[in-house]
Amino acid sequence: MVLTKGFTVISAIDQKIISMYAKGMTTKQISETIEDIYGFEASEGFISDVTDKILPRIEEWQCRPLASVYPIIFIDAIHFSVRHDSIVSKLATYVVLGINEDGYKEVLALEVGENENSKYWLGVLNGLKNRGVQDILILCSDGLTGLKEAIAAAFPKTEHQRCIVHMVRNTLKYVANKDMKNFARDLRTIYTAPDEKTAVRRLEEVDKKWTSQYPAAMKRWHDHWDVITPIFKFSIDVRTAFYTTNTIESLNSSYRRLNRQRSVFPSSQALLKALYLSTFEAAKKWTMPLRNWGKVRGELVIMYSDRLLA
Repeated sequence: MVLTKGFTVISAIDQKIISMYAKGMTTKQISETIEDIYGFEASEGFISDVTDKILPRIEEWQCRPLASVYPIIFIDAIHFSVRHDSIVSKLATYVVLGINEDGYKEVLALEVGENENSKYWLGVLNGLKNRGVQDILILCSDGLTGLKEAIAAAFPKTEHQRCIVHMVRNTLKYVANKDMKNFARDLRTIYTAPDEKTAVRRLEEVDKKWTSQYPAAMKRWHDHWDVITPIFKFSIDVRTAFYTTNTIESLNSSYRRLNRQRSVFPSSQALLKALYLSTFEAAKKWTMPLRNWGKVRGELVIMYSDRLLA
């Protein structure tokens, strides 16, 4: 862990404790491990005090300057159980993951515990602007309440792309198991269509085929067609870079490990520390750009020639 000037000095044993915390271990598990390995008692309070030493780094990370342009940004949500005043409640963590101009992943922000609405999302997006972001070409998300309106206000040129994988999953919730495979195959004909005109025709065909059995299944495709269609500007190879939130899934899997190892976080600050440390660990592996980034960027330059330089 690299610390900048002015940070609290972290000893070797502190480093071990922070590393274990980053991997999802609880303060109790760390305390027991320290005693087993090193033969001395480290209370849970001591472990918590040690991990608090990274709070200044988290604060600096939260406020760091960002690039002026991000070709692609993903926003997704993970839920955690957190105890507050002896009451356990579910808190959402919203992950904002950017793909920079060189095709590398960056976690731009982590937001914990707020309710979804346009005012909230406008605050998140304005936070990115205040840190230097001037333009986002494509923003991919699931159906987060109020996000569409906030994008229109903060970044009016940004195209909002709904995650197709989530669209398919949400559609299949209305479908019986015996029909899921065939229904999913028919849905695929829509989002792999060569152009929007063909996609509209296939949407109508799928709707007509299944509506008598599952009248509610295709409604969201019609309701959200405007945020499904941006993908049809691009080749099928390039679409896969942003029509799903799969790019963020490996990061989410790191966060889900925290859920498996801690059924309840003792406080929102404990959750925050675990999330950021997990983020720093995951980012160590991001040594390569997005797959086919040269081709993806090439098409983005053509589509947005006035906003992304060749």
